[in-house]
Amino acid sequence: MERSLRAGRSATFAYFALNGFLMGMWIVHIPSVEHRAGTSHAVLGWLLLLLGAGAFAGMRLAGPLTDRAGARTVVPMGAALCSAALVLPGLATSTWTLGAALLVLGFGNGCLDVAMNAHAVQVERGYGRPVMSAFHATFSIGGVLAALVGARTLSWGLSPAATLGVVALLGLVIAVAAAPALLRAEPPRTTDDPAAAVRSGRGAPRRIRLLAALALMLMLCEGVANDWSALHLEDVLDAPAATAALAYGAFATAMTVGRLLADRVAARTGPVAIVRYGASLAALGLTTAALSPWIPLALFGWTLFGAGLSGCVPQLFSAAGHADPDAAGANVSRVAGLGYLGMLAGPAVIGPLTHLVPLNVTFFLPVAFCVVAACTAGVLRPRRTAPAAREAETV
Repeated sequence: MERSLRAGRSATFAYFALNGFLMGMWIVHIPSVEHRAGTSHAVLGWLLLLLGAGAFAGMRLAGPLTDRAGARTVVPMGAALCSAALVLPGLATSTWTLGAALLVLGFGNGCLDVAMNAHAVQVERGYGRPVMSAFHATFSIGGVLAALVGARTLSWGLSPAATLGVVALLGLVIAVAAAPALLRAEPPRTTDDPAAAVRSGRGAPRRIRLLAALALMLMLCEGVANDWSALHLEDVLDAPAATAALAYGAFATAMTVGRLLADRVAARTGPVAIVRYGASLAALGLTTAALSPWIPLALFGWTLFGAGLSGCVPQLFSAAGHADPDAAGANVSRVAGLGYLGMLAGPAVIGPLTHLVPLNVTFFLPVAFCVVAACTAGVLRPRRTAPAAREAETV
């Protein structure tokens, strides 16, 4: 069993890295795809909503499907679909074809995202200790690798269709090759299990809704950093474009390093402490960046922001998956789906606010979300049913 568990963990790393690499390759080729399809920046912004809509639909479908068929089946299917769909934007020659391509790509990404997170929860349950954050760090590393590979292929003058086509084939190979190492589905729990009683009641769904709300707020904060950190340094502090890019670099690096370390910290302190103190650190970091009149201090603030947020979202996914093993996929899909909408909402929320107040002042909205997350982190504390609690008292 221990050998198969290690193999399952390695396979999960492979799928997380693949997902990060696939989406990173799409992001790197956005300007080239936009030019080939003949769309404007404004139209592309609307088309990207189709990517989000497809992802949300894929998450909602893959969650219950994973609970019924098992992550061992759904993860490779999602990885294969996401890989095959990657080539579609590179082939698009019009607004309509690009929109359809992004809808399919988003759907495949959503299916893979939920299924691999559900499998990660299963691996974590087998290990009996936190391992979720490391998987999310691997996703980030896959994105960094995509940026390096994409920059090189673009410098060679390769077309998006050629590059994305090769990557799609590579993704299909990995999707098939890693599948045998995935863990088999756990047997369903019996009806006299306390978790079944919790699931049939109202407590568990309410907790999942709270976790989903926290995911929306914290992933919106991530979206703000992705879309506005560089612009903050350039527009507010008059930094050169090359220097301004360091803001996102500092945030992303801190996120990756933090996720590599978060599992060990969570094993000692628990998920509540990770979210409570992590969100507090993120609030402090973004406040520092927003109020700083100096570029180095602002970069330090963005670094703290990334370090604080790094371990929060993986803990939410983990808590959702562990809330009920028989409905792990559905619960993860609810939390991930709402969180993904939050990440997409970052630009939509901050952009209009800049017409009313300076950009750095708008950052106090995500600061407030971090404060709310810190104050409500207790929702991650594992629930014990009354029968289980009485049994523990008699031991």
